[in-house]
Amino acid sequence: MTSLHTLHVEVNGQAQVRSVAPRQHLVDFIRNELGLKGSHLGCEHGVCGACTVEVDGRIVRGCLTLAVQTQGGKVRTIEGLSADGDVRDLQEAFVRNNALQCGFCTPGMVMAAKELLEAKPDATREEVREWMSGNYCRCTGYHAIVDAICETLAERAKNASSRPSQKVSA
Repeated sequence: MTSLHTLHVEVNGQAQVRSVAPRQHLVDFIRNELGLKGSHLGCEHGVCGACTVEVDGRIVRGCLTLAVQTQGGKVRTIEGLSADGDVRDLQEAFVRNNALQCGFCTPGMVMAAKELLEAKPDATREEVREWMSGNYCRCTGYHAIVDAICETLAERAKNASSRPSQKVSA
C-alpha cells in the first residue's frame, strides 16, 4: 500500500492542495488530477520534450519530475503561459510559419522556445537549432519551428530597439 503525500503547489497562479502518490510524475498529476491536457506524454523517458513545463521559472520534463518534487513551488503549463500572453507573438509566428502541424509537440516546443527567448534574446539560428534539439517533432522537420523562433527573436529585438530609452533623473 502506497502512502499519499499532501502536495501544496501553485499551478498557473492557482494554489493547489492535493494528495499524491510519491511516485506520481508531474505530467500525470497535471493531466489527470488538474485536467490540464496541454502537456503531452510522448516517450516517457525525458527525450522528446512533449511534457515540458516550467517549475519555478525553469523548464523541466514533466515525465521525469515527480509531483512531490514541486512541493511549495510554482508550476506553469502551456495553458498558463498562453493565458498570461507571454508568448502570444511566438504562438502567432508558429501559425504564420506552419510550425505546428499535428500540434503534439507544440506545447513543449513553445515552452522551450520561451525559455530561449528570455535566456538568449540575441540567439543565432544555429543556437536556436541547438537549444531546440532536445524537443522532437515528427511533422515539420524543425525548419518551420526554427523559422518561427528566429522571426520572434528578430521582432522582439526590433521592438526593443525602437522603444525610447528612459532617462533617470539625478
